[in-house]
Amino acid sequence: MEVKRLARCSALACVGEYTALHLRSLVLSAVYSHISEPREVRALPSSVWSRTRVIGDSDLQLTPIGFGGWAIGGGNYKYSWGHQEDSDSISAIHTALDLGVNWIDTAAVYGLGHSEEVVARALNRYSGHRPYIFTKCSIRWHEDRSIYRSLKASSVREECENSLRRLQIETIDLYQVHGPDPDSEIEEGWTEMAHLQHEGKVRWIGVSNFNVEQMKRAQRIARITSLQPPYSMLRREIEPEILPFCRENNIGVISYSPMSSGLLTGKMTAERVAGLPADDWRKRAVEFNEPRLSRNLRVVELLREVGNEHGVQPAVVAIAWTLHNPAITAAIVGGRSAEQVEGVIPALSFRLTDEEYSRINNFPVENVP
Repeated sequence: MEVKRLARCSALACVGEYTALHLRSLVLSAVYSHISEPREVRALPSSVWSRTRVIGDSDLQLTPIGFGGWAIGGGNYKYSWGHQEDSDSISAIHTALDLGVNWIDTAAVYGLGHSEEVVARALNRYSGHRPYIFTKCSIRWHEDRSIYRSLKASSVREECENSLRRLQIETIDLYQVHGPDPDSEIEEGWTEMAHLQHEGKVRWIGVSNFNVEQMKRAQRIARITSLQPPYSMLRREIEPEILPFCRENNIGVISYSPMSSGLLTGKMTAERVAGLPADDWRKRAVEFNEPRLSRNLRVVELLREVGNEHGVQPAVVAIAWTLHNPAITAAIVGGRSAEQVEGVIPALSFRLTDEEYSRINNFPVENVP
């Protein structure tokens, strides 16, 4: 394993309450906007640094793709991807880092804390460059593993402390609100996020799955460094309003599910979808069921055609489609094994021509199921 890893390394050439919150927030917004101290530069090859992009108003220089930790959380909860061997997850993380990825995105709810623990184990066993670590709060669980949501200040703080402990780190590079739910608690939760930033427990703060109005509410309190939305050729709801707003307000965008949760990888078939484990959330997802499934698999064949012209997998083409949009800073790419990571790593540098982008862009629109 170590020899193979080293070989890869060498291959790198409420009103009253709300009013009080809001008044306090105006102060926070002014005070907290420039409090993050620069972190040490990672020891990455110059060829990798040349492809990085700064996200939003931060000093975080991200490679075009980052490692996504959703699937490595394992099974037996509402949002699981089914059983996952931790050894495979650790190998996948090491492979991604060896091949130039410089950030990892996870969340407390992934595996109900397990994904964060696996990330910590992987990094404790890794001697190479230290990646940025991003995680999220607001989706929690009870002892019976049922899910609930909270943006109460005490809950946000407790989640942050728990994530720091599981990840075995002193500071989270980017801490994100996983979702705007409950909507009535956005101001309270975001104010606490700003407090955590001021205290140095987190360096930068972002949101995920927010719409424009929700981001505007948060922006009155403290700067939003980043938005994390779903975005792929099969999910383009953010294009008309959300992406333009982010560009106008210097909010970086790290998109998730550029491969539509594995559907656009080229490995998925109707038979494989039918055989997904009962606890795999994709078994119930609309894009994985008819009438859309057949259309989506035809999209994959188009991606395969384009990819074959360049010697890359359909998954790489799907990621490149997402990164073609200038409003996207970087994309989160999951991997459950070293082999999967090796298949998508060309997405660090592969880009589509405008002609290829248009060819792919028009297909789902012209082939409505």
